[in-house]
Amino acid sequence: MHSQENATTWYFRRYLIQKIISVFEFKRIPDEWSKDYFLYNLFLYGFVAIVNTDKFGVIPQHCSLYGYDVFYRPTNVNIANPLLRGNLTPRIGTECALIRMQPDYGSCWDIVAYYADLLSLCTESLAVNLVNSKLAYVFACEDKTVAESFKKMYDQMNEGNPAVFADKKLFKDDGEPAWDSFQNNLKQNYIAKDILEDMTKIDARFCTEIGIPNVNMAKESGVTDNEVEANNLDTKSKAALWLETIRDGLEVANNMFDLNITVDFRFKSEVSGNVAVDNGDV
Repeated sequence: MHSQENATTWYFRRYLIQKIISVFEFKRIPDEWSKDYFLYNLFLYGFVAIVNTDKFGVIPQHCSLYGYDVFYRPTNVNIANPLLRGNLTPRIGTECALIRMQPDYGSCWDIVAYYADLLSLCTESLAVNLVNSKLAYVFACEDKTVAESFKKMYDQMNEGNPAVFADKKLFKDDGEPAWDSFQNNLKQNYIAKDILEDMTKIDARFCTEIGIPNVNMAKESGVTDNEVEANNLDTKSKAALWLETIRDGLEVANNMFDLNITVDFRFKSEVSGNVAVDNGDV
C-alpha cells in the first residue's frame, strides 16, 4: 500500500523536511548566500559544493558527483549553472569543498518519503472513516418524482434551514414519515480517534529518528514512566552522525575559503539516567 504523488503526501513531505532542517542550527552563514538554497540542497540532495566564482565570489552550489579515488570516493563535482563560467568541475578538497549530510553521500529523502507515506495513508483512512461514520437515511419512494422531492427536502435539511416544507405525498397514509435512519453501529465503527493516535505515534517515531527530543505518548499498563520517555541515545544517535559529517565538511570549507560557519543541535538535551530531558535551550 502506497500513497504517493498526491497533495496529502506532498504536504507531509514538506512538513517532515522542515522538521529535519529544524534539528540543526547554522550560524554565521554569509549574508550574501541564500540560506534556504544552502540548507535544502544539503538535506534534500545530501550534499552541496562550496566554490569560489569570478562573478559571485564564494557561494554554495547544487552539483553532481563524478570520478573516484583509491577509496572509491568521488573526486570532482559537476556544477550546471548557466550563470557561471570557468571551472565547473572543480576537484573536491583542493578547488572546492563538499559538505555532506551523511557519510554515504545520501540525503534524508528516504526517511521523509517513508514517514510521509505512512501519515498520508493514515489521513486517507481517517477521511474514509469519517465519511462512513455519518448517519444515513433511507427513503421509500413510489416513483422518480417522489424521489426527487425527497432529494430536495434532504438538501434543505443539510443546508441547515430552520424550516423545511414538504408535500403530504412524502408521508405515509397514517401521517408517519416515509423515511427512516440507517445506522450500522456507528460508534463501534468509528476508529478516527485510534487513527489520530497512530499518527501521533508515527510522528513521535519520526522525531526520535531525526533527533528531536520527545516523550512517548503511549503508556500501557505495567510500564514505568522512564520506559515510555524518550531515550537520549535513540534520539540522538542518527542525528549525531549527521552533525559530525556536516561539521567535517564545514571545517574544510571554512579553512579553504576563510569562512566561519558553525552548526549545532537546535535542541539541547541533558541525560538523567537513561532518559533524555529537553531543557529548552535554543
